[in-house]
Amino acid sequence: MKKRVAVIGLGKMALLHASILATMRSVELVAFCEISSMVRRFGKRIIPGIEIVRDLGDLRSLRLDAVYVTTPASSHFPIVKAIYADSIAQHLFVEKPLASSYSEAQELCNLAQSHGGVNMVGYNRRFSVTFGKGRHILDEGTIGTLTSFEGYAYSSDFFGAKAASTASSRGGVISDLGCHVVDLALWFFGGLEVQSTKLESLLGGNSEDAASFRLKSNEGVNGVVEISWCKGDYRMPEIGLKVTGSKGNMKVDEDKVQLNLDNGNSYLWHKHDLGDDVPFFIGGTDYVREDELFLRSVSAGTCAEPSFQTASEVERVIAHVKKASNEQE
Repeated sequence: MKKRVAVIGLGKMALLHASILATMRSVELVAFCEISSMVRRFGKRIIPGIEIVRDLGDLRSLRLDAVYVTTPASSHFPIVKAIYADSIAQHLFVEKPLASSYSEAQELCNLAQSHGGVNMVGYNRRFSVTFGKGRHILDEGTIGTLTSFEGYAYSSDFFGAKAASTASSRGGVISDLGCHVVDLALWFFGGLEVQSTKLESLLGGNSEDAASFRLKSNEGVNGVVEISWCKGDYRMPEIGLKVTGSKGNMKVDEDKVQLNLDNGNSYLWHKHDLGDDVPFFIGGTDYVREDELFLRSVSAGTCAEPSFQTASEVERVIAHVKKASNEQE
């Protein structure tokens, strides 16, 4: 039986996920929920045959199995709370980040645990074949005992911008862009603690536009992370990690994996070398794999990663970065 799914929001990420869901044989895309009347009118013209409603309450009668929340991050907390409170659906997928703060993320984790069902957060880089290869190399112990890592998340989103208003509305560079590299670092190295941090406002006002912070894993791996959305020459956002161990180092980003061993051997894999195949291509292979995993987990009743609990760890690290920055001022 097909799983009945609705998407909350009607922006870029909503349309991306909806396009993937509509192609999956196991899914019936039932409805969108969008608060903007103008966007609803536009949506009804370009998406015929699918109901588009204004209020979350309008979804209660649709017998939904799962809901995708693709609205701005500041709205995730009240929307997810309402979905659980009104029993709109048992299974939830929330675009990253899970919430606007660690305390909100913790509350959503508790709600998810009490209501049951599958929950997942959209940290799509985990589904990239390059980062998957990087994780496999670490698991195999190819570069030996890990000693340090360097992570970065750069984009040109606000390069050359003169005002901070739009940047501020996105919640700051760490929550918007840097959360991806924090999630990858947690996936690669396990628990992380913040050692020191520096936040910068490059656009003025209260805008948080660049960050640098040092971390240490529970296993003693030292790391430094650099984040900025004011970097030139980044047509697309870029996330990457360099990991050093006792036998060599590895560099991984969304396009390639480079392995350099101390014995002189070097290896390079691009995405096309790693079997970057999916049944259909819409929006990126990592998004397709992400949605496939969520729906398989819904059907099987198994945990999907990254879960709410996993994503709340990202919020914990971000909260500690901001706290440490305030204490240093």
